[in-house]
Amino acid sequence: MSGVEIIKARNTLSPRARTNLTKRLRVAAYCRVSTDSEDQLNSCKSQVAYYTELIKGNSDWSLAGIYADEAITGTQVTKREDFQRLINDCMNGDIDMIVTKSISRFARNTLDTLKYVRMLKEKGIAVFFEEENINTLTMDGELLLVILSSVAQQEVENISANVKKGLKMKMQRGELVGFQGCLGYDYHPEDKTITVNEEEAEIVRYIFRRYIEGAGGSVIAQELQNLGYKTKRGSTTWAETTVIGIIKNEKYKGDILMGKTFTLDPISKRRLDNFGEEDQFYIRDHHEPIISEEVFEKAQEILRRRAKPRRLNSDGKREKFSRKYAFSCMLECGFCGGTLTRRSWHSGSQYNKVIWQCVTSTKKGKKFCPDSKGIAEETIEQAFVESYRLLCQNNKDVLDEFIARTEETLSENNAGKQLVKIEKDIRTLEAKRAKLVDMRLEEVLDKETYESKYLDLTGQIEQLQAQRRDLQEAAETENTMKKRIAEFRKTLEQNNVLEEFDRYIFESIVEKVIVGGYDEEGRKDPAKLTFIYKTGFQSHMDGANFKPPRKNSKAAKQAASSCSHPTDKADTTCSHHSDDTCGDGSIDVKS
Repeated sequence: MSGVEIIKARNTLSPRARTNLTKRLRVAAYCRVSTDSEDQLNSCKSQVAYYTELIKGNSDWSLAGIYADEAITGTQVTKREDFQRLINDCMNGDIDMIVTKSISRFARNTLDTLKYVRMLKEKGIAVFFEEENINTLTMDGELLLVILSSVAQQEVENISANVKKGLKMKMQRGELVGFQGCLGYDYHPEDKTITVNEEEAEIVRYIFRRYIEGAGGSVIAQELQNLGYKTKRGSTTWAETTVIGIIKNEKYKGDILMGKTFTLDPISKRRLDNFGEEDQFYIRDHHEPIISEEVFEKAQEILRRRAKPRRLNSDGKREKFSRKYAFSCMLECGFCGGTLTRRSWHSGSQYNKVIWQCVTSTKKGKKFCPDSKGIAEETIEQAFVESYRLLCQNNKDVLDEFIARTEETLSENNAGKQLVKIEKDIRTLEAKRAKLVDMRLEEVLDKETYESKYLDLTGQIEQLQAQRRDLQEAAETENTMKKRIAEFRKTLEQNNVLEEFDRYIFESIVEKVIVGGYDEEGRKDPAKLTFIYKTGFQSHMDGANFKPPRKNSKAAKQAASSCSHPTDKADTTCSHHSDDTCGDGSIDVKS
């Protein structure tokens, strides 16, 4: 066997990387500053001037361009337009070498640094880092590059942690952080205060008023768009999420909550809603409110009720959605058994009329419930007032019995007492579970016994917690019912006759109202109203006797022409003036 001849290497570059050595290297420089401060921008100009002179002063180099990103972070490549342009030019074969000040200027993300260095190295393109004196084509391995780029990433993470700590200290002192103003308020950066913008504040008050009246977010958004109101950014297009966001915003009652969101990490810069992962800071009575505390809390209560999932009852029907109106979920069609929903006829005109219609007829078609007809809301209200008057005169003993029975039931089923017991049981079980953990740590229990007992205790606690939630809702209902009964008793003691419709009395004593049905001779009567009281008593009224006069009748027109008030003023003061929503949260406007 003959001897092995060793052919010595003549240079450290691979043949694929030597394609551009015979001619002048096309060299590009990359500069970056992370903020838009005057000092940083001057630094950027200095870097550009320095690299222009450096490249032109080297006889072996030709200037391929200066790429600079101003006021851009180094943690995310996607936001650096000139960096992306630099990489594209390299991939197109227009650049042979990149010169930059340091690894941290190139990228503060270790993965991005390695990704682009490797990509460029495959094309035979070198990246030269001046401060570290590293040429990516001539270095023996990536270990040094990995270490130095990791240091650059750690540096930005430390800076981020310090900035976050400083912001928290500012919030703790009560300083506004991250707030640039919202609809209804103007922000003054010189003293970091906010003041009410009255023109925009009227829009906010309108949103809260309509939401409390029962309109949903999409309905209000459409109304605002029709009225020509503009958002904070000057757009006339309103979204449902914008409206709901305003309703949820505590700033409108004079308070402020800081720390609603947080940055997950300084590399991805992904922001998440804060559900307790980071500290939050709440300041009460921070500025002038636009909405009263009472109005704001009422809106939040409606928001919570609407957010609850509607489970199926034992009869297969969904639970009642919410009590937006006195008759919501209380009216039943006497022909098909469907519910009635609230609608507006001739909305926006002087002939506006609020009516309730069978949902089967409106959703599926008239042929599925041909006998039902829309009935005016005012008709139902006046019919109840008369039914209540007759009930008080002829059946007062029935009402007294009902009040006594209800108060007795509330006293026996005291959810508050049961709630105290449930909470005590939960604390006992949690103490047992904590003791169980201690026993496992002390190796008194084996793993299988511990897991079995731990799961059993956890299941019991979760079951009791579910019961606690139900009892809390029951306690709220009981408190509401007690208030209504007290008001009802007070009304009976003061005066047996209602002068006008009272929602609280109606809800306290009426189980439901059947609209339409058959008379004694079996003929269909769409105007028949049957009030079914919670005591079981039924009262039949003829809705035709309470039909309001037509607004476009001759008598109504004569009265309107002789009225001293302008038409639009009369509309705004009318108790039935509102753009209407259906009981299921949608809107249906007919002309």
